[in-house]
Amino acid sequence: MKMINWAIVGVLILFPFYMVNQTETPMQRKTMITELRYDAALDAAVDDAARALIMNVDPGREAQYDSLKRVRVNKEEAIDTFYRTLYMNFGIADDPVSQGVLNRYIPAVVIIGYDGFYVYAEEEFTNAEGETEMRSVWGPKKPYAYADAQGNSLSFTLDDYVNAYEAGSQRWVEGFRGEIAEDTAILLLRDPDKFEQVRRSTIVNAIQNELAYRINRHNEYAARVGISYTFTLPVISGEDWSNTIDDVGVMAFLQGIPVGQRFYNNYALGGSRVLKKPAIVGAVKNGMKVYYRSSCPFPYPVEETFASEKEAAEKGYVPLSCHNIAR
Repeated sequence: MKMINWAIVGVLILFPFYMVNQTETPMQRKTMITELRYDAALDAAVDDAARALIMNVDPGREAQYDSLKRVRVNKEEAIDTFYRTLYMNFGIADDPVSQGVLNRYIPAVVIIGYDGFYVYAEEEFTNAEGETEMRSVWGPKKPYAYADAQGNSLSFTLDDYVNAYEAGSQRWVEGFRGEIAEDTAILLLRDPDKFEQVRRSTIVNAIQNELAYRINRHNEYAARVGISYTFTLPVISGEDWSNTIDDVGVMAFLQGIPVGQRFYNNYALGGSRVLKKPAIVGAVKNGMKVYYRSSCPFPYPVEETFASEKEAAEKGYVPLSCHNIAR
């Protein structure tokens, strides 16, 4: 076969692939940009909620606490701030209908307090007219509770302050682990390393188990309103969990929003004691101009630094969430 014939055959074989690639590339780019914007909106909402969390109802009580982490959380102010910021960044601040639609894709918001946590999620109620309705409400406060093989019970906190029930003497002891360890027969209190390991795993397991339950309930409610997406608890890294339980804060999930040919699925964490925002870095990722906080450990070549996200956006950069590093 002549060379020209081979060339024609090659063109005929490769042309369909070329056309498919030309069609899909713009869609993939649009999907990626949309996901990055959703990431930024969710991160901003959680960060603002976390800051609002420690706007205390009674600030004077703070002087009575022996631990810097033991602060009263204002969960109402935090949840209002979360939704206000989220709606604003989605461009639906004045659109109650769109807000209601977006709410269906938020299976749960968690407030992590000093000695327990709260979950804000949808529940089913029967109103005064006898009609069934759905609305998001706070669940009861869940303690970080643990029981050992000897029947002792411990209620942990975000530091080593503990409230423990000694089964043998049938009495309660309360205080920092190091201060009460010798006054009780509870062996866990005498081993600081094991105590810390058990404390952290207890807190994480308590939150994970409650979230799994809440998300399963949300699936039931979502199916009734025509959402076919199955909500699941995302795989959260050990580092993220460690950061989450180091201080009071907020965790939120946004799942199931159709984006291109797939669904958006992400979570965000916010600590309440962020005193100063890191600088905004403008960089290049796979030929695309992106911006992110300087605390994010990305390897992309930095082009310039900005004082705000708005300034970076005006220069043509699109937001990149820290959570993208795990993907």
